[in-house]
Order: sequence, then C-alpha cells, then structure tokens
Amino acid sequence: MNSIAFKSFVGLRHSSSEPPHFSAQPKPITLHRKLKVAAGKYSPKVQGRNLRVAIVGGGPAGGAAAETLAKGGIETFLIERKLDNCKPCGGAIPLCMVGEFDLPLDIIDRRVTKMKMISPSNVAVDIGRTLKAHEYIGMVRREVLDNYLRERAKENGANIINGLFLKMDIPKDKESPYVLHYSGYDGKTGGVGEKRTLEVDAVIGADGANSRVAKAIDAGDYEYAIAFQERIKIPDDKMVYYEDLAEMYVGDDVSPDFYGWVFPKCDHVAVGTGTVTHKGDIKKFQLATRKRAEDKILGGKIIRVEAHPIPEHPRPRRLKGRVALVGDAAGYVTKCSGEGIYFAAKSGRMCAEAIVEGSENGKRLVDEGDLRKYLEKWDKAYWPTYKVLDILQKVFYRSNPAREAFVELCADEYVQKMTFDSYLYKTVVPGNPLEDLKLAINTIGSLVRANALRNEMNKLNV
Repeated sequence: MNSIAFKSFVGLRHSSSEPPHFSAQPKPITLHRKLKVAAGKYSPKVQGRNLRVAIVGGGPAGGAAAETLAKGGIETFLIERKLDNCKPCGGAIPLCMVGEFDLPLDIIDRRVTKMKMISPSNVAVDIGRTLKAHEYIGMVRREVLDNYLRERAKENGANIINGLFLKMDIPKDKESPYVLHYSGYDGKTGGVGEKRTLEVDAVIGADGANSRVAKAIDAGDYEYAIAFQERIKIPDDKMVYYEDLAEMYVGDDVSPDFYGWVFPKCDHVAVGTGTVTHKGDIKKFQLATRKRAEDKILGGKIIRVEAHPIPEHPRPRRLKGRVALVGDAAGYVTKCSGEGIYFAAKSGRMCAEAIVEGSENGKRLVDEGDLRKYLEKWDKAYWPTYKVLDILQKVFYRSNPAREAFVELCADEYVQKMTFDSYLYKTVVPGNPLEDLKLAINTIGSLVRANALRNEMNKLNV
C-alpha cells in the first residue's frame, strides 16, 4: 500500500543515473543578465494599488516569505489548506535560525547539546564536546513553528487564506496578472470548499515536494526520499535520557542510503528514518530503527504516524516569468543530513526580498530578472554546502563498513567542531591546514579499514 501511495506524488521521480544539479550554478554574470536585472527598475508603476503577490504553501518558506513581503509594502496573500498541519519532520533547527528569524524560545521544545552517532555494529560516539555554553540545536514541532511564522506574517499585514490551490492561469504578456484557482474554506462552505480565484502580479511556490506551482511552470521532477516518522510518548523516566540528547543510527538495517533518528520533543520523541532507493521497504526500516532504540523507548506509545517525500536535489527549473519556487518546492534539502527547515525559511525570505527590492516596495511591477537575483544569491551562498554534503553521502553512506568509518571519524574533535560550526551557522567553515591534513589521513585510514572489513565480510558470505 505504501508503494502505491508513493507513486502518486506529482513532480517526483525514482532515482536515475542523471546526477543532481542546479539549473543556475554560480558563474560570472554576463552583460546580458546584468541588463536584464537592471531593466526591472524601469518596470511600469502599479496604478492605484501596491504590487500583489500570492504565496502557495504555509510552511517555513511560505511564512517567512509572507512576512517579508508584507513588511516591504507588498499586498500579500498566503494560501494554505491545512493550517493545523504538522509535516513529518525531525524538527531540528540550527542556532543561527533562532536569532536570524527572531524566534521566541518558548516554541523550541528542546535544546540539544549532545548527540550520539551509532554505527551499524552499535558503536556509539558522543558528539557535542566542542559546543560552547550558549550553543545548541533547537528541536521544534512543525505545527508550532509553522503556525508562529504564519501568525507573525498576518500581524504584519499578510492575508492568510485557508484554501487548497488547484491551478494557475499563466498570462500571455509581462504585465497581465496570474489567475490562481483554489478551493476556499471558511467554515461556511462545508467540506468541499468554494471555488474561488485570485489575481496577482507574481507567485511564490512554497507548496512542498509535491508542488502544484512547480507543475504549473513545468519545473521538472526530481529524485526524492521518503521520510517515515512515529511520534512516541515514552515514560517520564525514559524521557530524562533524551532531555538534551538526540540519536542518529546508521546501517543497512535502518536505511540503505540515509539514517534513522530519535529526536526529543516537548513530551515525546520523534523516531524516524528515510530512503531514496528502497521506498517500498520504509516500514521495515522504521521497525529496525525502533528495534535499535528499543531499550530507551521501552513502554512507549505511538501517538502519531507520519510520512512525507523529501527532495534530493533542486529542480531543473526554479523560476519562470514572475513565478519562483522556494523551500522543498525548489528542492532545497541537504544531502547526508536531510535538513530543510532553515533553507526553506531562508529561501522564502530571500525570494521575497528580491521582489520587494525589484518593485521598489510594491510600487512597480517585477519581472523574471528581479526574481533571478534571488537565485543568484542563493546559489552563491549555499552551493558549496550542498556539494560538500553530497560528496559525504556518496562516500560514507554506501556500505556498512563505510558507515563504521564515518562514525569512527565523528569521534574526532576537529571533525565535530567543523561539522557543528557549519551546521549551526550555515557556512562552510574554513579549516586549519594542518588539522585538515591530519583529517585527510585519518579519513583514508578509516576507509582502508572499512574496505578491508568489507572484503572479509564478502569472503564469509561466499
């Protein structure tokens, strides 16, 4: 039944031999592009009103975009069907997101300062020794975070529409409006909703991996993983263990190409796993993850079961005309870690900032050149991060011996410092040349031992 459900996702595809790529990789800006971007400043003025922009999707990407647009003088509409939705998600956010997005501490369930990385043979490595006193990984529930960001956007003037986006009519020229068709739900129209339309000057697609906006602009499909998660309420004495600690499990049993996790929330733990290559076996991997953590979650009760697609790389197209994609709709989830919350919110804000700037705070129309500024800034800032994590996943997630080597490397304090600094502050941190050389030698040594172990295991299996 799961495999049938997974095939129904629109705009997604099973893994292929085609390598992941950005459609707009960082490169020198040509004179043609410079002229195209500058032309937006001479776009026609909007008469009798401010620029109108619709955001489809009310997750972190949509909420952050809506707030930025509304503050910038744009007439903003955010369309979201499930205002109480809680997307299946580990819910980890980096420290920089708390300050950068001015998040109140009371929406953060746990401040994780310790993490255990557990190898296929159940060797556990403690991670977090390099964290400073004020540093932590925030653990949130998506229903809490998403609602907070939407409500803040509303307070700043955004119009929040409880509706299901259906389709979009593409204008034939650069000044006519986009017409969005959606089913509106206001408590009066019943379960089927009321068919409505909305005319806007630009559109931001923040409607997740199965994006209908992406389909409307022929953005192409992409490879995806399936994340499966169970929220488990465990006894209070067991919860003490997870007070400020999270666990990550690697091994063929929990996932052939990803990892399993146990992340603490307010009064329960989120236990999950994911896979790209073996989607039909996801429940088997989830059972194995629970089995690995069995002693620590014993007596727990499953209170919610969730599953969701996670993009593996950006879409072939993330922009067309006056329509741009952000968050999961654009494919902004990192390899190796599967992280997407920060990148969703950041891309939503960056896209909105490009619209505010290009429209001169809502006074002029925008064009594709204005929105392309967002893509250029995004790729320049985050392409290195995606590339590094893609390489790590290919090297260390390919076999159990390689995963053993990965966990062994995680015990190194220099590795921990580089990893946590990059994660917490979302930059590829420059290293110490001598320590980098030592790390390279240790990596080679770990991989050699892993390869030898794999050869011995192959002999035993003959």
